[in-house]
Amino acid sequence: MKEKIHNFHFKGINIKGKKISGEVSEVSEAAAREFLANQNITVKRIKKKTNLAFLNGRIKPLDTAIFFRQLAVMLKTGIPLIKALQLINRSISKLAMKEVVSTVISDVEGGDSFATSLRKHPMVFDNLTCALVAAGEDSGKLDSMLERIAIYKEKSEVLRQKVKKALKYPITVLLVALVVTAILMIKVIPVFQELFESFGGELPAYTQMVINISELFQNYILVMIAACIVLWLGFKHLYARSEKFRNMMAEASLKMPIFGDLIYKSIIARYSRTLATTFAAGVPLSEALTNAGQATANIVYEDAVEEIRDDVINGQSLFFAMKNSTRFPDMAVQMTSMGEESGELDTMLDKVATYYESEVDTSVDGITAMLEPLIMAILGVLVGGLVVAMYLPIFQMGAVV
Repeated sequence: MKEKIHNFHFKGINIKGKKISGEVSEVSEAAAREFLANQNITVKRIKKKTNLAFLNGRIKPLDTAIFFRQLAVMLKTGIPLIKALQLINRSISKLAMKEVVSTVISDVEGGDSFATSLRKHPMVFDNLTCALVAAGEDSGKLDSMLERIAIYKEKSEVLRQKVKKALKYPITVLLVALVVTAILMIKVIPVFQELFESFGGELPAYTQMVINISELFQNYILVMIAACIVLWLGFKHLYARSEKFRNMMAEASLKMPIFGDLIYKSIIARYSRTLATTFAAGVPLSEALTNAGQATANIVYEDAVEEIRDDVINGQSLFFAMKNSTRFPDMAVQMTSMGEESGELDTMLDKVATYYESEVDTSVDGITAMLEPLIMAILGVLVGGLVVAMYLPIFQMGAVV
């Protein structure tokens, strides 16, 4: 078995006498020094880089997309697989990805197929990716398949980020509003409360209500934080253990005002894109449907696609099975029917995916445009209401005088 490749950071002097520094990947420090010597670099200092997981950097889907696109380009130019992997590995800056690719190189050199070597890293390369790579190797068109995988991953990641952005924006702003409100309640309002007590007299009802809420925050803020943590942990535990609860939450997400339609469109886009990619790659329809169901990331649709898969295995057409599920829009069902009749199912599904991806774009823009003034209004009412409550007694005193 080939030795594990490590990353070394070096400082040295090049042939022109200029100080340089950088990184090289080799099996040992001696090999790294030899490589640098061959590049006419006099090494002054070389050190093996740390291999701590938290310093390596988390591998993201876009990292694998870039990896597959680079590999596809090199294979198309006629570079052998192992040589292409080695060249790519030298240019990878993220240590976690470099380590995975190094292991893949060792496995391929040891006789494993490329798909088999990728399957040893399930946290980086999912079952769908490995199945597509295996299909590309079997068909002798690995370069084209890798390009298809890169395109699929890039589009899927763009779609995921757009949906995430639409959901994260209002949540982030509301959390900030809660933190600001808590600070005002705990730190600012008590100062005014002491001032009002020195005035004597009865406070306006609105001001007294705000002061009472402030006292609740001061006395029970730790209890509130603990309750929120317990509720969150309880939610995660229940979601992980109860299928019924997951189904209920998945259904609820689809019925959410404003965001439900966005989630629905993104599910249809992911389903169509995955099914088009896998079917075009020569993956059997039953297996392609399994992958498409998992790609929806919604248990309701995973179950629906699983039922469709069972119907297809039992002899029904994909169009009829999708129509009977009632989970898919008429446009997607009719395009599937046209694809099956014309023998261009992957092309039609690709068009469906493109259409719903553009719909997601439009929805995200609309939601952002609508929520920005709404959230600003909520923040204005929240903070402005507290300011008015604190100054109301002062205004009344001025009116009396």
